[in-house]
Amino acid sequence: MKLVNACGRACPEPVLMTKKALAESPEGISVTVDNVVAAENIARFVKGKGYAVTQREEKDAICLDITW
Repeated sequence: MKLVNACGRACPEPVLMTKKALAESPEGISVTVDNVVAAENIARFVKGKGYAVTQREEKDAICLDITW
């Protein structure tokens, strides 16, 4: 599974990084962000594209596992 580290990035950059990574690995990716707004925006974007999202918190980050 492709890993995307979008920590420290302001929206919409995490969403754009997610979009690019899904184009390269449409079967699924894992995205790490460091703020709730980015996590919510990514989840909304990928759910709109038909993907499933599992969210978990790790230390100072939020990890989103995105699968088809």
